[in-house]
Amino acid sequence: MNNIVENIKKELIIRCNTYKEKHNYDFWNDHIKYVVKNAVELAKKYNADVEIVELGALLHDIAMPSECGPREEHNIYGAKIADELLTKLNYPQDRKQRVKECVLRHRGSKDLLRNTIEEQCVADADVMAHFDCIPSLFHLAFGKNEMKLSLEDGTDFVKKKLERDYNKLSSRTREILKGRYENIINVLFVNIK
Repeated sequence: MNNIVENIKKELIIRCNTYKEKHNYDFWNDHIKYVVKNAVELAKKYNADVEIVELGALLHDIAMPSECGPREEHNIYGAKIADELLTKLNYPQDRKQRVKECVLRHRGSKDLLRNTIEEQCVADADVMAHFDCIPSLFHLAFGKNEMKLSLEDGTDFVKKKLERDYNKLSSRTREILKGRYENIINVLFVNIK
């Protein structure tokens, strides 16, 4: 792993650990490490720039454990944090801009145009991570239970989230994930009449 990636990863893990101590949610182990793993695999498969993708994946949600800005705009605040961190590390301006675009355009809940294969890799990997750590979705539904969901409603929330996520994937990645998606839905959400 090169120095820039390692430095960003260390900084991110510090922020994730601080957040975990305060809020009992581990962004690194429950989400981001899966995004990074999937993003790097997709970058290699799709001939994307692996370093740009890996940095974009590491930084895509950094605003949340940094507690910077509203959650709905974490991509915007994350791009600003990415700029600050990469500038401190003297990362080349043109490459820094490409990483920031990955952070800005990763959100599946926003209909954002993805202009590069690197942006698509990070966005797809963000979705794929939900299939790697399904308990984190149940934690979202029931953890603090701020939504006051019943077991049935919470389960339905998770199922619909996975369905929306799957449908947000690029067609290439959706095909790769199809069998796994169908297995998860069939195992977790048995429909008994």
